[in-house]
Amino acid sequence: MLSDTRPLDSPAPAWEAGRPVAPAWRKDGLGRAGAPGPGGAPRPAPGPRAAAVVVAALAFLGVWLTWRFFVTTPVGQRVDELAFLGAAHGQNRLWRVAEPVLDVVSVAFVVAGVGAAVLVAVLRMRWALAAQVVALVGGANVTTQLLKHGVLDRPELLPGWTGPNTLPSGHTTVAASVAVALLLVTPRSWRPVVAVLGAAYTGMTGVSTLVGQWHRPSDVVAAVLVVLAWGAVVCAVAPASSLDVPRRPGESLRSPGTHVVAGLLLMAAAAGAVVSVGTLVSLARTGSTVVVPLATDVTAYAAGALGVLAVTAAAFAVLLELRQLTARPAGRVPREPR
Repeated sequence: MLSDTRPLDSPAPAWEAGRPVAPAWRKDGLGRAGAPGPGGAPRPAPGPRAAAVVVAALAFLGVWLTWRFFVTTPVGQRVDELAFLGAAHGQNRLWRVAEPVLDVVSVAFVVAGVGAAVLVAVLRMRWALAAQVVALVGGANVTTQLLKHGVLDRPELLPGWTGPNTLPSGHTTVAASVAVALLLVTPRSWRPVVAVLGAAYTGMTGVSTLVGQWHRPSDVVAAVLVVLAWGAVVCAVAPASSLDVPRRPGESLRSPGTHVVAGLLLMAAAAGAVVSVGTLVSLARTGSTVVVPLATDVTAYAAGALGVLAVTAAAFAVLLELRQLTARPAGRVPREPR
C-alpha cells in the first residue's frame, strides 16, 4: 500500500478524499482569492489604480472648470440661463414624467440604495468594500453640499437676480452615487448591465431636474463629475479583499463584454458632446441672435440636456472600466491543476 505521507510544506493535491482542494495561491488570510503576492496574498495591480487616481483628479478639476465657466463668466451664465428658461416650453407635459423620477430621490431612497449595496457586498463577503460604498455615497453627497453652500458662489453677472449658487445638483448626486455604489459591489459579469442601468437612471434624474427648472445643465454635469471622482477614489484604494477571483478552474477574468459596453457608452457620449458643445459654443459666440430652427432658449435647453446625458454616459463608461481593471489581481492568475 502506498503511503499518503508528504512534507508539510508541499502543495495540496488537486483532489483529496473525493473533494477538490484549492491550491495555496487561491486564498489569503481573509479567505479571498487572487494572484499571488507577498505571503501568498492577492496583490492589486498598480497601473489601473494609478489611472483611477488620475481620473479622480481630472473629475474634481472638471467640477471646478464647469463652475468657473458657467457660473463665474457672463458668457457661461448667459448660455446656462438660456437653457434654464427654455425648460418652460412644454413643461406641463414633460413634468408628468419628470416628477415621479424626482420623487424617488429621498432619504428613504438613499437608505434603501446604500443598504442594498452593502447587502450585496456582505453576501459576497467583501466587508471592506461594504464600508467603502457607504463612504462613497456619504462623501459624494457631503462634497456636493459643501461645494454648493460653503465653497462656491454665484456672482450676479446678468440683468436681474438669477438666484443663489445651485452647483452641483443634490438630486443628481444622490441618484448617481447610489447607482455607482451598486456598480462597485456587483459581481464582475453583471457590472456592464448595472452600468447601463445606472447611467440611464442618473441621466433621467439629471434631465428631470432641468425639466422642473430645479437646476441648470452645469449643476447636473458638476454633480456627475463629483460622483465620478469619488467612484474613482474608491477604485484606487479598494483593498485586496475586494479583488475578483475565478469561480471555477480556468475561468478568465478578462471582460470583453465590458469593453463593448463601455465603448458604446463612450461613442454615445462623444456624439452627444459634439452636438451639445457645438450648439452651446454657437450660442455663446452670438448671444441671442444665433439662427437656429427653434427659439434660442429651447435650443440651449435641448443642448444642455444632451450634454448632461453625454457626461453621464462617459462617467459610467469610465467607472465601469476602472472597476473591472482595478478588481483584477496583478499578474496572471494560474489555473488549478486538474
